[in-house]
Amino acid sequence: MRRYKRVWVGLVMFLTVAIPLAAVADTGLRILIVGSSTVLPVASRSAEKFMESSSSRILVNAGGSGVGIHSVAGGRADIGMASREISQDESKRFEKAHLKIHTAGLDAVACVVSAEIYQAGVRKLTPMQIAGIYMGKIRNWQEVGGPNREIVVVDKERHRGTRHVFMQYVFGNASQRTLGTHLVTGSNNEEQAKVAQSDSAIGMLSFNWTNDDVKAVSLLDQGKEISPTWESVKRGSYPIVRKLNFITAGEPKGEIKAFIDFVKGPEGQRIVAESGYIPIGSFQP
Repeated sequence: MRRYKRVWVGLVMFLTVAIPLAAVADTGLRILIVGSSTVLPVASRSAEKFMESSSSRILVNAGGSGVGIHSVAGGRADIGMASREISQDESKRFEKAHLKIHTAGLDAVACVVSAEIYQAGVRKLTPMQIAGIYMGKIRNWQEVGGPNREIVVVDKERHRGTRHVFMQYVFGNASQRTLGTHLVTGSNNEEQAKVAQSDSAIGMLSFNWTNDDVKAVSLLDQGKEISPTWESVKRGSYPIVRKLNFITAGEPKGEIKAFIDFVKGPEGQRIVAESGYIPIGSFQP
Protein backbone atom coordinates (compact mmCIF):
# COMPACT_ATOMS: atom_id res chain seq x y z
CA MET A 1 0.00 0.00 0.00
CA ARG A 2 1.33 3.41 -0.91
CA ARG A 3 1.63 5.82 1.98
CA TYR A 4 1.14 9.55 1.50
CA LYS A 5 0.60 12.45 3.85
CA ARG A 6 -0.66 15.93 3.15
CA VAL A 7 2.09 18.52 3.33
CA TRP A 8 2.62 21.98 1.91
CA VAL A 9 5.78 22.16 -0.17
CA GLY A 10 7.26 25.42 -1.41
CA LEU A 11 8.12 25.00 -5.08
CA VAL A 12 10.26 27.41 -7.06
CA MET A 13 9.53 27.28 -10.78
CA PHE A 14 11.92 28.86 -13.25
CA LEU A 15 9.89 28.00 -16.30
CA THR A 16 10.03 31.05 -18.47
CA VAL A 17 12.15 34.14 -18.72
CA ALA A 18 11.35 37.04 -21.06
CA ILE A 19 8.13 37.89 -22.82
CA PRO A 20 6.44 35.49 -25.27
CA LEU A 21 8.26 35.20 -28.57
CA ALA A 22 5.25 36.39 -30.56
CA ALA A 23 5.30 39.68 -28.65
CA VAL A 24 9.00 40.38 -29.16
CA ALA A 25 9.75 43.18 -31.57
CA ASP A 26 11.59 42.25 -34.72
CA THR A 27 14.62 44.21 -33.50
CA GLY A 28 16.98 42.04 -31.48
CA LEU A 29 17.72 38.32 -31.59
CA ARG A 30 15.40 35.76 -30.05
CA ILE A 31 17.26 32.98 -28.25
CA LEU A 32 15.45 29.82 -27.13
CA ILE A 33 17.02 27.69 -24.37
CA VAL A 34 15.41 24.32 -23.54
CA GLY A 35 16.19 21.32 -21.34
CA SER A 36 17.32 20.26 -17.88
CA SER A 37 15.35 21.47 -14.88
CA THR A 38 18.60 21.24 -12.89
CA VAL A 39 20.37 23.74 -15.15
CA LEU A 40 17.22 25.84 -15.44
CA PRO A 41 17.84 28.17 -12.44
CA VAL A 42 21.31 29.05 -13.77
CA ALA A 43 19.99 29.69 -17.28
CA SER A 44 17.02 31.73 -16.07
CA ARG A 45 18.97 33.97 -13.72
CA SER A 46 21.78 34.39 -16.25
CA ALA A 47 19.28 35.29 -18.98
CA GLU A 48 17.70 37.97 -16.81
CA LYS A 49 21.09 39.54 -16.09
CA PHE A 50 22.36 39.19 -19.67
CA MET A 51 19.28 40.89 -21.12
CA GLU A 52 19.93 43.99 -19.02
CA SER A 53 22.70 44.94 -21.44
CA SER A 54 21.60 43.14 -24.61
CA SER A 55 18.94 43.73 -27.26
CA SER A 56 18.39 39.95 -27.41
CA ARG A 57 15.37 38.37 -25.80
CA ILE A 58 15.83 34.96 -24.21
CA LEU A 59 13.14 32.35 -23.53
CA VAL A 60 14.06 29.54 -21.12
CA ASN A 61 11.94 26.39 -20.79
CA ALA A 62 12.37 23.09 -18.94
CA GLY A 63 11.65 19.60 -20.29
CA GLY A 64 14.63 17.48 -19.28
CA SER A 65 18.17 16.90 -20.53
CA GLY A 66 17.08 14.59 -23.34
CA VAL A 67 14.62 17.20 -24.59
CA GLY A 68 17.37 19.83 -24.52
CA ILE A 69 19.81 17.71 -26.51
CA HIS A 70 17.20 16.61 -29.07
CA SER A 71 15.82 20.15 -29.45
CA VAL A 72 19.14 21.79 -30.23
CA ALA A 73 20.18 18.92 -32.52
CA GLY A 74 16.90 19.24 -34.43
CA GLY A 75 17.12 23.01 -34.76
CA ARG A 76 14.15 23.61 -32.45
CA ALA A 77 16.26 25.46 -29.85
CA ASP A 78 19.39 27.60 -29.94
CA ILE A 79 20.85 26.20 -26.73
CA GLY A 80 20.13 22.92 -24.96
CA MET A 81 20.51 22.43 -21.20
CA ALA A 82 21.74 19.05 -19.97
CA SER A 83 22.77 17.84 -16.54
CA ARG A 84 24.54 14.84 -18.05
CA GLU A 85 26.85 13.97 -20.91
CA ILE A 86 25.64 13.34 -24.44
CA SER A 87 25.18 9.58 -24.82
CA GLN A 88 26.93 7.52 -27.49
CA ASP A 89 23.59 6.88 -29.15
CA GLU A 90 22.84 10.62 -29.26
CA SER A 91 26.32 11.41 -30.58
CA LYS A 92 25.84 8.93 -33.39
CA ARG A 93 22.27 9.93 -34.15
CA PHE A 94 23.01 13.66 -34.19
CA GLU A 95 26.47 13.46 -35.74
CA LYS A 96 25.59 15.98 -38.45
CA ALA A 97 24.54 18.56 -35.84
CA HIS A 98 28.15 18.75 -34.53
CA LEU A 99 26.97 19.18 -30.94
CA LYS A 100 29.30 21.18 -28.70
CA ILE A 101 29.27 21.06 -24.89
CA HIS A 102 29.89 24.16 -22.78
CA THR A 103 30.18 23.29 -19.08
CA ALA A 104 29.00 25.93 -16.62
CA GLY A 105 29.22 24.21 -13.23
CA LEU A 106 29.04 21.01 -11.20
CA ASP A 107 26.16 19.37 -9.36
CA ALA A 108 25.70 16.17 -7.37
CA VAL A 109 22.80 13.74 -7.13
CA ALA A 110 21.58 12.33 -3.83
CA CYS A 111 19.58 9.26 -2.96
CA VAL A 112 16.74 10.78 -0.94
CA VAL A 113 14.08 9.44 1.42
CA SER A 114 11.05 10.86 3.18
CA ALA A 115 11.92 12.65 6.42
CA GLU A 116 10.03 10.04 8.50
CA ILE A 117 12.19 7.24 7.10
CA TYR A 118 15.37 9.21 7.76
CA GLN A 119 14.29 9.96 11.32
CA ALA A 120 13.43 6.29 11.82
CA GLY A 121 17.08 5.37 11.21
CA VAL A 122 17.64 4.90 7.47
CA ARG A 123 20.57 7.27 7.01
CA LYS A 124 22.85 5.26 4.74
CA LEU A 125 22.37 2.74 1.93
CA THR A 126 24.68 0.66 -0.23
CA PRO A 127 24.39 0.71 -4.04
CA MET A 128 23.25 -2.92 -3.81
CA GLN A 129 20.43 -2.00 -1.42
CA ILE A 130 19.31 0.89 -3.64
CA ALA A 131 19.38 -1.43 -6.65
CA GLY A 132 17.35 -4.03 -4.76
CA ILE A 133 14.73 -1.42 -3.86
CA TYR A 134 14.40 -0.12 -7.43
CA MET A 135 14.18 -3.64 -8.85
CA GLY A 136 11.43 -4.61 -6.39
CA LYS A 137 13.55 -7.16 -4.53
CA ILE A 138 13.49 -5.09 -1.32
CA ARG A 139 9.95 -3.89 -0.60
CA ASN A 140 9.92 -3.00 3.09
CA TRP A 141 12.08 -0.46 4.93
CA GLN A 142 12.55 -3.02 7.69
CA GLU A 143 14.88 -4.95 5.34
CA VAL A 144 17.40 -2.06 5.38
CA GLY A 145 17.15 -1.10 9.05
CA GLY A 146 14.04 1.05 8.92
CA PRO A 147 10.44 0.82 10.13
CA ASN A 148 7.95 -1.86 9.09
CA ARG A 149 6.60 0.08 6.10
CA GLU A 150 6.24 -0.63 2.42
CA ILE A 151 8.74 1.38 0.34
CA VAL A 152 7.24 3.86 -2.14
CA VAL A 153 9.71 3.86 -5.04
CA VAL A 154 9.83 7.12 -6.99
CA ASP A 155 11.64 7.15 -10.34
CA LYS A 156 12.14 9.83 -13.00
CA GLU A 157 11.29 9.97 -16.67
CA ARG A 158 13.95 8.12 -18.65
CA HIS A 159 15.25 11.20 -20.51
CA ARG A 160 16.06 13.09 -17.30
CA GLY A 161 19.73 13.81 -16.62
CA THR A 162 19.37 13.22 -12.88
CA ARG A 163 18.12 9.71 -13.58
CA HIS A 164 20.93 8.96 -16.03
CA VAL A 165 23.75 9.67 -13.58
CA PHE A 166 21.95 8.01 -10.65
CA MET A 167 21.20 4.81 -12.57
CA GLN A 168 24.72 4.73 -13.99
CA TYR A 169 26.09 4.74 -10.45
CA VAL A 170 23.63 2.21 -9.03
CA PHE A 171 23.39 -0.23 -11.96
CA GLY A 172 26.21 0.70 -14.32
CA ASN A 173 23.48 1.36 -16.90
CA ALA A 174 22.07 4.87 -17.39
CA SER A 175 18.93 3.49 -19.06
CA GLN A 176 18.16 0.77 -16.51
CA ARG A 177 14.48 -0.16 -16.25
CA THR A 178 13.26 -0.36 -12.65
CA LEU A 179 10.70 -3.06 -11.96
CA GLY A 180 9.97 -1.87 -8.42
CA THR A 181 8.86 1.66 -9.35
CA HIS A 182 5.51 2.92 -8.07
CA LEU A 183 5.61 6.46 -9.43
CA VAL A 184 7.46 8.19 -12.30
CA THR A 185 8.07 11.94 -12.03
CA GLY A 186 9.54 14.63 -14.26
CA SER A 187 11.32 17.70 -12.92
CA ASN A 188 13.23 17.97 -9.65
CA ASN A 189 10.47 20.00 -8.02
CA GLU A 190 7.87 17.40 -8.99
CA GLU A 191 9.87 14.56 -7.48
CA GLN A 192 10.69 16.63 -4.40
CA ALA A 193 6.98 17.19 -3.83
CA LYS A 194 6.09 13.49 -4.23
CA VAL A 195 8.78 12.32 -1.82
CA ALA A 196 7.81 15.03 0.68
CA GLN A 197 4.12 14.10 0.47
CA SER A 198 4.91 10.49 1.40
CA ASP A 199 6.07 9.11 4.73
CA SER A 200 7.75 6.12 3.08
CA ALA A 201 9.39 7.12 -0.21
CA ILE A 202 12.79 6.86 -1.88
CA GLY A 203 13.95 8.90 -4.85
CA MET A 204 16.83 10.73 -6.56
CA LEU A 205 17.41 14.48 -6.56
CA SER A 206 19.99 17.16 -7.09
CA PHE A 207 21.52 18.23 -3.76
CA ASN A 208 19.77 21.56 -4.20
CA TRP A 209 16.35 19.97 -3.81
CA THR A 210 16.82 18.34 -0.40
CA ASN A 211 15.07 19.99 2.55
CA ASP A 212 13.46 19.21 5.92
CA ASP A 213 10.90 16.91 4.26
CA VAL A 214 13.27 15.24 1.76
CA LYS A 215 16.50 13.94 3.27
CA ALA A 216 19.67 12.79 1.50
CA VAL A 217 21.16 9.53 2.80
CA SER A 218 24.86 8.70 2.88
CA LEU A 219 26.26 6.12 0.48
CA LEU A 220 28.00 3.07 1.95
CA ASP A 221 30.37 2.30 -0.91
CA GLN A 222 33.18 -0.27 -0.68
CA GLY A 223 33.09 -0.11 3.10
CA LYS A 224 33.28 3.68 3.23
CA GLU A 225 30.40 5.89 4.33
CA ILE A 226 30.29 8.94 2.06
CA SER A 227 28.19 11.84 3.30
CA PRO A 228 26.09 13.74 0.73
CA THR A 229 27.70 17.15 1.24
CA TRP A 230 29.22 19.81 -1.01
CA GLU A 231 32.48 19.32 0.91
CA SER A 232 32.64 15.64 -0.15
CA VAL A 233 31.89 16.69 -3.74
CA LYS A 234 34.72 19.26 -3.71
CA ARG A 235 37.10 16.69 -2.20
CA GLY A 236 36.23 14.27 -4.99
CA SER A 237 34.99 11.55 -2.64
CA TYR A 238 31.28 11.73 -3.47
CA PRO A 239 30.61 9.40 -6.45
CA ILE A 240 27.47 10.83 -8.13
CA VAL A 241 28.66 14.12 -9.61
CA ARG A 242 27.69 15.56 -12.97
CA LYS A 243 28.42 18.59 -15.13
CA LEU A 244 25.87 21.30 -15.84
CA ASN A 245 26.08 21.77 -19.59
CA PHE A 246 24.87 24.14 -22.26
CA ILE A 247 24.85 22.55 -25.72
CA THR A 248 24.97 24.16 -29.15
CA ALA A 249 24.86 22.82 -32.69
CA GLY A 250 28.38 23.67 -33.81
CA GLU A 251 30.48 26.46 -32.37
CA PRO A 252 28.25 29.27 -31.07
CA LYS A 253 28.39 32.67 -32.72
CA GLY A 254 27.11 36.17 -32.11
CA GLU A 255 24.74 36.68 -29.20
CA ILE A 256 24.50 32.95 -28.49
CA LYS A 257 28.26 32.86 -27.95
CA ALA A 258 28.05 36.06 -25.93
CA PHE A 259 25.47 34.48 -23.60
CA ILE A 260 27.52 31.31 -23.07
CA ASP A 261 30.65 33.39 -22.47
CA PHE A 262 28.66 35.40 -19.91
CA VAL A 263 27.64 32.25 -18.02
CA LYS A 264 31.24 30.99 -17.98
CA GLY A 265 32.60 34.40 -16.95
CA PRO A 266 32.84 35.91 -13.43
CA GLU A 267 29.26 37.19 -13.25
CA GLY A 268 27.73 34.02 -14.61
CA GLN A 269 29.84 31.85 -12.32
CA ARG A 270 28.63 33.92 -9.39
CA ILE A 271 25.08 33.03 -10.48
CA VAL A 272 26.09 29.34 -10.61
CA ALA A 273 27.28 29.58 -6.99
CA GLU A 274 24.21 31.56 -5.89
CA SER A 275 22.01 28.89 -7.51
CA GLY A 276 23.59 26.34 -5.17
CA TYR A 277 26.03 24.65 -7.55
CA ILE A 278 29.83 24.53 -7.80
CA PRO A 279 31.33 27.06 -10.22
CA ILE A 280 34.18 25.88 -12.41
CA GLY A 281 35.23 29.20 -13.93
CA SER A 282 36.85 32.37 -12.75
CA PHE A 283 34.53 33.04 -9.79
CA GLN A 284 35.10 31.05 -6.61
CA PRO A 285 32.88 31.72 -3.56
